[in-house]
Amino acid sequence: MDRVGVLGGTFDPIHYGHLVIAEEAYARLDLREVLIVPARIPPHKQDRHITAAEHRVAMVRLAIASNPHFRLSTADLQRDGPSHTADTLALLRAQTNAELYFIIGEDSLLDLPRWYQPGRILAQCRLVVMSRPGYPEPDLRALASVSPEAVERGIVLRAPQLEISSSELQQRVAAGLPIKYQLPELVEDYIHAHRLYKRRAHRPAEARQGAGPAGAGSL
Repeated sequence: MDRVGVLGGTFDPIHYGHLVIAEEAYARLDLREVLIVPARIPPHKQDRHITAAEHRVAMVRLAIASNPHFRLSTADLQRDGPSHTADTLALLRAQTNAELYFIIGEDSLLDLPRWYQPGRILAQCRLVVMSRPGYPEPDLRALASVSPEAVERGIVLRAPQLEISSSELQQRVAAGLPIKYQLPELVEDYIHAHRLYKRRAHRPAEARQGAGPAGAGSL
């Protein structure tokens, strides 16, 4: 059976931190492709302003245009309600005849048992945890209370980690600071052309995540 990677997130905006782990998973796990899945309403961000989906989708399209094994999936945007990973994976499984490899950052591993229907998440995919250089290797036994099988089926990969966060990129744009070399040039041009983040209220940056904000995707 073909293997397909899944990288979910708000992608507001998508940046090189997201792309580098998707590429590493593709190469190391012999994936047919990696689906980049923008979230409609991330449950943990319902109280925050999120850029309109049309802009986030456009930025993803631009970011992956030159990579034939990355593919945009709008499955999560075409339904109502919060973007729960368990539901998103079910939609993707219905659309593709492949084994799904769900990519998250190691900082999301300990939180996953508290996500919506974690057992259902782990039953629908193989979990790929991206570890960070200089940190202990993620302990998949954190999943034992949810799914003992997932402990054995989970995969830990070390990938290049770029200390970039979408929230910090938003703040830099709002402050008139450069964002060049932190995200694809076409995405940077789109942000400036559409004046995204110019009036975004200043707020503390989210904790940096090796897999990018939502490095992983929706909860």
